[in-house]
Amino acid sequence: MITLAAATGIALVELGMALTPGPNMVYLVSRSIGQGWRAGMMSLAGTTVGFVVYMTMANLGLAAVFLVVPWLYTALKVAGALYLLWLAYKTLRPGGTSLFEPRDLPRDSAGKLFRMGLVTNLLNPKTAIVYLALIPQFIDASAGDVIAQGFQLGAVQIAVAVIVNGAIILAAGSVAVFLRRRPMWVRWQRKITGVLLGIVGVKLAIDAPAPAVPA
Repeated sequence: MITLAAATGIALVELGMALTPGPNMVYLVSRSIGQGWRAGMMSLAGTTVGFVVYMTMANLGLAAVFLVVPWLYTALKVAGALYLLWLAYKTLRPGGTSLFEPRDLPRDSAGKLFRMGLVTNLLNPKTAIVYLALIPQFIDASAGDVIAQGFQLGAVQIAVAVIVNGAIILAAGSVAVFLRRRPMWVRWQRKITGVLLGIVGVKLAIDAPAPAVPA
């Protein structure tokens, strides 16, 4: 059984990561702005299943695979870093768009929204880091079954992620209207988002050689 301190710790870690712009946030906000909050929620359902897949695989041996073939873990982190840096470049370059700026997107079916949310999260390096490097730090081998602890901590992380991302989805439309009426705020929001994406990307690139940590 996990302790309150462990549950609180992973909740705070996930809160910070969920509020940092990344692939999940970019996708969920873009869908919410372009197709409405219901589309954002369907996409969130897909990302939630992605969390469950990662949690299950990590607790049942994915970490062991990365330990045996460490370059796979490094490759995932490098790919994620490059993707985040590309997002930062697209946001900061002249003519770049704000995270909450409306844009033309095709109206996708519920099934496609779900699948894209799932794939986006499965390819999200931040998700891999949570389950391979962060959650294991809150597991206490002396407190009982480590696999059960991994699932319990994963459930806490998923709950926080769903609540935060759900709130972002519901607020995306209102934020977009607010920013549309204030062009200066749009420019600053775009710059802040781009810088944060760049910082996360650089941090991932610097940490890429670090080995995987078993769950």
